[in-house]
Amino acid sequence: MSDIADQLRHNLSAIEQGIESACKKAGRDRATVQLVAVTKYAEWKWVEELIHLGYQHLGESRPQQLVERSEQTTARVRWHMIGQLQRNKVRKIITLTHLIHSVDSLKLLTAVDRIAAEENVNPRVLLQVNVSGEESKQGFSPAEWKEVWTEVEACNHVRVSGLMTMAPLVDNPEDARPTFRKLKQLQDEMNQSSRVELRELSMGMSHDYQIAIEEGATLVRIGSSLFEGLG
Repeated sequence: MSDIADQLRHNLSAIEQGIESACKKAGRDRATVQLVAVTKYAEWKWVEELIHLGYQHLGESRPQQLVERSEQTTARVRWHMIGQLQRNKVRKIITLTHLIHSVDSLKLLTAVDRIAAEENVNPRVLLQVNVSGEESKQGFSPAEWKEVWTEVEACNHVRVSGLMTMAPLVDNPEDARPTFRKLKQLQDEMNQSSRVELRELSMGMSHDYQIAIEEGATLVRIGSSLFEGLG
């Protein structure tokens, strides 16, 4: 395990330096950014070592794998559901997740709210916004907000904590900046007019997380850079 731990420490150190640098550039406190370690492609022994190193916020994109991995450890882990979630899988993960990042439709949101009532829980969720308008991406369009927001506010059991987006895959991370900036602008607009406070912005991955932080990300989802050099 020592080689795995050494590589993880090396990778984490580089990521931490990147987070600190971006926060400094943006005039932000480092404590305002949470690293979510995306473990969906990681071997379990790597995940175990990461937990042993003290990292609790882990992100999975498949509900079944989240369930299985949550049963494999007794450590305190805060699981993040970051992938597409179907309504028939909500009950499986609703009591296990610290935060669901990927609520991409009003139908899914109302299903989560209904099941939360049945399970007597108050899950935190983020609403996924397709800022870039790509057909390959899920999520609300920015134009939908005024139409659905009354129904979002009417949910009694879910806690809508913020927004999430995925930027286009681009060679130059700077090209992702407009997407992140638009999500931040949307957050600001909604917080001025809504009784629901949107505190979180989940945006940025291994290749563009520094740009995302500069534009206001509070959660960055990093996988490939974290596990680089393993396997």
